[in-house]
Amino acid sequence: MRELEIVLKPEDAFNDEVFETILREKIKPGKKEIKILRRSLDARKGQIKARVRVQVLDGSPPIISYVKPEKISSEASRVIVVGSGPAGLFAALKLLEEGMKPVILERGKDVRARRRDIAAINKFHTVNEDSNYCFGEGGAGTYSDGKLYTRSKKRGDVLRTLEILVSFGAKESILYDAHPHIGTNKLPGIIQAMREHIVECGGEIHFETRVTDFILEGNCIKGVKSMAGNWFTGSSVLLATGHSSRDIFQLLEAKGIKIEAKQFALGLRVEHSQNLIDKIQYNCLTRGDYLPAASYALVKQTSHGGVFSFCMCPGGFIVPSATQPGEIVVNGMSPSRRNSKYANSGIVVEVGKEYIDFSKPLSGMEFQRSIEQKACEIAGGNQTAPSQRLVDFIHGRVSSTLPKSSYQPGLYSVDHAEILPEPMLLGLREAFRSFGKKMKGFMTNDAQVVGVESRTSSPVRIPRNHETTEHVQIERLFPCGEGAGYAGGIVSAAMDGEKCASNIVKLYNRVSK
Repeated sequence: MRELEIVLKPEDAFNDEVFETILREKIKPGKKEIKILRRSLDARKGQIKARVRVQVLDGSPPIISYVKPEKISSEASRVIVVGSGPAGLFAALKLLEEGMKPVILERGKDVRARRRDIAAINKFHTVNEDSNYCFGEGGAGTYSDGKLYTRSKKRGDVLRTLEILVSFGAKESILYDAHPHIGTNKLPGIIQAMREHIVECGGEIHFETRVTDFILEGNCIKGVKSMAGNWFTGSSVLLATGHSSRDIFQLLEAKGIKIEAKQFALGLRVEHSQNLIDKIQYNCLTRGDYLPAASYALVKQTSHGGVFSFCMCPGGFIVPSATQPGEIVVNGMSPSRRNSKYANSGIVVEVGKEYIDFSKPLSGMEFQRSIEQKACEIAGGNQTAPSQRLVDFIHGRVSSTLPKSSYQPGLYSVDHAEILPEPMLLGLREAFRSFGKKMKGFMTNDAQVVGVESRTSSPVRIPRNHETTEHVQIERLFPCGEGAGYAGGIVSAAMDGEKCASNIVKLYNRVSK
């Protein structure tokens, strides 16, 4: 076995029809086989090229090693999984592998029916509190991008997570692309396939089932109650409700179950033309057919806190992500082809002790909500989002006109000084000036900022034992994923779900003996 790095033209490296054929011509492996390890783009020095790292092997390796779980016994022990985002779904698959029965409770609708409620937000400004861009089968990532890049490689097996997605229909290229991405148009089908297999193997899923209470005996959880009054009991409860489940955070506090305020980030979403970002990043007039839409990652330590780009969406759209009427929340998404004429990214400020009283567990959540409600009130009470041209934002001017935007519910011209605290405002302005120096052309009044980008991560952490992932206070309660404060995206949430599921299995086996 040997490893090689091959340099290709982008039109060869990103053309799926000829990619592997050209690799073979370059390497000439004879009877040997090629396994692609990584594909990335190098645009340094104005010379755009693709770098592909491969292994040359004696045998023909399987594309993936993951094997789907098989049907479990009808007598299998039940585990209640609250939430069907990546943490909940991957936990359910792991439980099935180990012979346990996952019973998934999802407050929202299935991934297909959820589309109608998302359309209603865009067209009619109607927010369904249980079915929206954040809630529903697949979680927040399903209809708000599907990016799979993660820095959380010490938390679990990233390749296994990607292989599971491939086994349920994702393209094999996610296994080796430097910044893998599925896209909001492709991910729903993968989520549906995962759910169908979970049910075929003996698991259950209950949609439109919002958990409103916990069944406790002393310091041990026995199950949960739904809004409809139904009880669901099991050997353990895995809580994977996502970063926006404020009612669950409030329930935990009301029950006296330990939770903590957690630092998060909040700011705005900036939107440029994708053509401009391509020109800046690729140093060329037009991108060409096979270059991917250019992205960027920016960070600046300002005198008012750290500011960084978040969930950058090349060739994407800005979407309304509120979970209740009376609040404005924006996020970004990209389809698989990333072929929108717009590029957008969250530009957010760290929210720390200047804004949060860490002695009060829900302080960060309340701060987050107050900003969202203020944005909605100023913008007219519906999903029309407050906006400002970028240079006008820097100078504190209300924009007399606004550029066209990908945000479907519409924009309202406003000075964001009416919404954001002054230190946060000053930090964002300082960071944007710095970003304009790093990326020549970024600072333009043809770009605009749209508010507010506030759901970057959970404002609450549910503390758990470092080794067992069980709650520090309540036995058999396993807080999991983004909502518990232990993940930050699809892949890290999926890995955390598997980790918690594995610990549930260990606990069950230990108790059974």
